[in-house]
Amino acid sequence: CCSKLKLFLVSLAFVYFAKAFGGAYMKSSITQIERRFDIPSSLIGVIDGSFEMGNLLVIAFVSYFGAKLHRPRLIGIGCLVMATGSFIVALPHFLQGPYKYETSMSHNTQVNTTENILPLSLSKLDPSLQSVYLTSCERESSSHMWIYVFLGNALRGIGETPVTPLGISYIDDFAKAENSPFYIACLQTITLLGPMFGFLLGSYCAKLYVDVGYVDMESVTITPKDSRWVGAWWLGFLISSSLLLVSSIPFWFLPRSLPKQGDETDTPTPPSLTLDGAESAQSSNQTIKLTEIAKGFLPSLKRLLGTPTYFLFLCAAILKFNSFIGLLTFKAKYMEQQFGQSASRANFLIGVLNLPAVAVGIFLGGLLMRRYKLSVVSGAQLSFATSFMGYLLLLLQFGTKCDNRPVAGLTVSYNGTQSVSYNGEMLFSDCNRDCSCSPNEWDPVCSDSGITYVSPCMAGCLNSSGRGKNTVFHNCSCASTSYPPGSSTSARLGQCPHAKDCTRSFTSYMAVSVLSSFINSLGATPGYMVIIRCITPDLKSLALGIQTLVTRTLGGIPAPVYFGALIDSTCLKWSIKKCGGKGACRIYDSNMYRIIFLGLITCLSGTSYFFMIAVIVLLKRQFWKADRDIELQQRKASKESGIMAQLETQEKSGAGSTSPKLSSDKTDSTGVGKDLEG
Repeated sequence: CCSKLKLFLVSLAFVYFAKAFGGAYMKSSITQIERRFDIPSSLIGVIDGSFEMGNLLVIAFVSYFGAKLHRPRLIGIGCLVMATGSFIVALPHFLQGPYKYETSMSHNTQVNTTENILPLSLSKLDPSLQSVYLTSCERESSSHMWIYVFLGNALRGIGETPVTPLGISYIDDFAKAENSPFYIACLQTITLLGPMFGFLLGSYCAKLYVDVGYVDMESVTITPKDSRWVGAWWLGFLISSSLLLVSSIPFWFLPRSLPKQGDETDTPTPPSLTLDGAESAQSSNQTIKLTEIAKGFLPSLKRLLGTPTYFLFLCAAILKFNSFIGLLTFKAKYMEQQFGQSASRANFLIGVLNLPAVAVGIFLGGLLMRRYKLSVVSGAQLSFATSFMGYLLLLLQFGTKCDNRPVAGLTVSYNGTQSVSYNGEMLFSDCNRDCSCSPNEWDPVCSDSGITYVSPCMAGCLNSSGRGKNTVFHNCSCASTSYPPGSSTSARLGQCPHAKDCTRSFTSYMAVSVLSSFINSLGATPGYMVIIRCITPDLKSLALGIQTLVTRTLGGIPAPVYFGALIDSTCLKWSIKKCGGKGACRIYDSNMYRIIFLGLITCLSGTSYFFMIAVIVLLKRQFWKADRDIELQQRKASKESGIMAQLETQEKSGAGSTSPKLSSDKTDSTGVGKDLEG
């Protein structure tokens, strides 16, 4: 029994690792996918939410019917489906052509040259070239490769469905009651190794150019910090697919049922005694009629949602999950836009700082429950207290900020004064009005004055020297407007860096973020156990499944979309596709981004605490009533035992008064007998 249960625990832990690895890698690749397919954040939110859409399709039925079927094999099937989905996500890279980023430079940079900067517009092209351009435009517009990513991610969601509800209920059925919280805590802790490695792999892949091995890197004029850079996002999905494929193997050899941990006999637990009420937990000749099982689904669901404690806890979980998904999805992007970090460094820091803190917190939370044997009420109170402390630390993040980078025509005027503008006409000034520049270009250059210009043409540059990333532009008329006469008027490729004090702000932000992650995670296991213990045992699998279903439906699906849409509202400069229409955002108003992003998280989390307080009050009443009933029964039992003791005492005293007569009679009779014998 123990060896098979341990095998199941190890196998399930590896599945948790593999699926968390794939999910975290998806989160770490959000920015890369957004840039590769040239789509806005709201659409990338829809793609990210497709995972939850896949869950929505089957989670309730898998949770309910899965408890009646062979749970380990269902988990194995889910792993195969997830592996297939991860492979489909990576397919567009092999079906698309090479990535071509927007640039005013020639892609032929084999020689070191000095050349003129001549703006190019479609109207000035030769008619034959115009037809070629429009043909390629039509071909590109008909290609919506992001749909593969959407479908593959949805398939990942479908495959993930049986893992958590069936895995947790399987452990809770066949493990000792006092060991279940510890096992679940260990499982969740090992699970967090998946996101750690997922973000670290995302960090590594973000450094690699998307077409690495197929292009000459000397010809690439952008760096990983550039908003046009796309890393090798596809590589991690192939690795994730392989891991999930391997993780499915052990579940085909595990039994449907196990003996209860601690039993002396080595016989499987009878189906009628399993906590989830599965009618057939053994491989016998009994056939399960799904229609008979289905009859109990709606009554069970009604009974579950009619439990006030569970319903209020579900409302709190929905709000918290909304804030968590929004934070996790766009945290790396927030670090990029607010503090000027590259996608690679942002993912690396999340992987080595935030996630280990969460892992330690979850483990310690489970250890606290086991060490002090916390009740359901105490577990709910611990979950609330730690979450609220993390919430207070979140408020401190509003003070850790960096100012907008100075970009001429967007965040500052051409003479250097602060002025945020969403108007494209502000991109033009007297120094570049006669250059016939396109306002749609984004090929930023940094002048010696510390001001970034949208393109070399917008900077008024006349010629350039060097090649690749080392290209330098000269005679930039706009650069001279913010400098004293006679100063340098050259500019180099790329945006100007943030001010030095931004580094200190970023250090403070990471310190607060890591501490908040640790404190929040302390209450994760106690909060999870509240769901299991506040309902009747036969509804346990259904409760876990419905919680996953509802939180992902009302949290996991809409949260990335409306977070992304609100983030899009802070965009200052969009890329423009060849055929027209908005692409991906190139630069955001970092102040508005911070207020909207952190403000939304704060509002969602703050509202959830009202429901948590109500849950704690209900739990106290529920268990106070139960304790009072037990106390009354004990008093009644003690009174009855007291009466019985008095009766026994009276009987003993009565028996004691008659015993001498009996004894003398016995003596006399013995004596008579002896006399007769004599």
